[in-house]
Amino acid sequence: MIKDGWEAVIGMEIHAQLATATKIFCSCAVQTGGEPNANTCPVCLGLPGALPVLNRRVVDLAARAALSLGLQIHETSIFARKNYFYPDLPKGYQISQYDKPFSSNGSLTILTSERDDQGRAVEWKPMTIRLERMHLEEDAGKNVHEGLPDVDKYSYVDLNRAGTPLGEIVTAPDFRTSWQAYDYVNHIRRVLQWVGASDADMEKGNLRCEANVSVRKIGETGFRNKAELKNLNSVRFMQKAIEFEIERQIDAHEKGEAVNQETRLWDEKNQITRVMRSKEDAHDYRYFPEPDLQPLTVTNEFIESVKCSIPELPHAMRDRFIDVYGLSFSDASQLVNDKGRAEYFETTARRTLNPKMSANWVLGELTRELNNSGKTTAESLVTAEDLAELIKTLEAGKINNSQAKEVFIEMFNTGSSVARVIEDKAFEQVSDPGAIEKIVDEIIAANEAQTAAYRAGNEKLFGFFVGQVMKASQGKANPKIVNEILKSKL
Repeated sequence: MIKDGWEAVIGMEIHAQLATATKIFCSCAVQTGGEPNANTCPVCLGLPGALPVLNRRVVDLAARAALSLGLQIHETSIFARKNYFYPDLPKGYQISQYDKPFSSNGSLTILTSERDDQGRAVEWKPMTIRLERMHLEEDAGKNVHEGLPDVDKYSYVDLNRAGTPLGEIVTAPDFRTSWQAYDYVNHIRRVLQWVGASDADMEKGNLRCEANVSVRKIGETGFRNKAELKNLNSVRFMQKAIEFEIERQIDAHEKGEAVNQETRLWDEKNQITRVMRSKEDAHDYRYFPEPDLQPLTVTNEFIESVKCSIPELPHAMRDRFIDVYGLSFSDASQLVNDKGRAEYFETTARRTLNPKMSANWVLGELTRELNNSGKTTAESLVTAEDLAELIKTLEAGKINNSQAKEVFIEMFNTGSSVARVIEDKAFEQVSDPGAIEKIVDEIIAANEAQTAAYRAGNEKLFGFFVGQVMKASQGKANPKIVNEILKSKL
């Protein structure tokens, strides 16, 4: 909660590693882990005389990302040298884009919500974010620090990551709360994964976010000094870092202390931000056009072909699920959080013609077993067709709901068919009215006192009779038929 009289001003930068097999300007493999400096060559090592050659696949994926995020792709963009000195930057500059980026002038509508004390969404509302640009650049290497402090600690530079392709997505300072930024980053991750532009896995480092945070009095139109929160490797850490930084800056302003323009890191252990270095401005990098690369030119035909290849986006699919299948906003939103699960649901719903029950099973039993096993939807031994068959078997009254859940777990663990599991477990439900009526007659005759009490007005005993019939049938009697016959007999 932001202190009364103040508001936060937050802009976001996301560095998304594009999902190519090789680096942006050379043919070295893009891989995580492995031996340090194994995936390097004269180009990504920055050796004299080595010349960069742009990877065509980078342009394809960048176009998919830009169009999916509502950005305008420019016919011509220019690569530039961003000059700074750091151990993991072998050339002494980074090939990036500056005044003529690959894409710009975008607008994106997301759903966002403030949270209660338990972190639960209060009310989802649409919010439009201005995207200033998405430009292309190469990643730097990585400084690695290993060993025990004061014993055998040592550091080295690993350049395996140097030269991997990045799309840097920059917003206008449109966010006013940490939770808006949180929902925005999750939205970007989902879209990039959805269209195949990036794996967008923060744990693996192929999506990194930075937040530029400042505060001002409500009613002010100018901007005060900002802090850039860097190296945030989870969306939750980012949200907590922004929250802390807002409070830190407000407290400093109210005490009359200076708030410097600087880069800060999130200290998760102590739940605070720490100073990393002073924050540079654009002129500090001494940008100039990269002389070894021609301008990047794309045609309208190329842009149109990319548009045609982009699948239905998550927000559009969510709205369609609500309109076509009658799902709730909550259920539809949960389904489209994962593309594979959304497609799994739709296949199931089309086969069962019961979208609500299909959604319940996908979001309930399937999701629980996937989470427990650490599997993805694609790795499930229960296909959408298998689940549809199970649901139709349940609807036909051949098994009851608790039996269906047991069957599903067995199918998930073994890959067996519905029929095979039902046969192995002897779960075939009895739906013959004559057979069930015979059991009901026997139960009523054996419980004269309870029958008399029920007929005298003690309707709570109905459950007793249902239980006795189910027990006598070893749980195989169709509950719906049991209820109907008992009501007519009693």
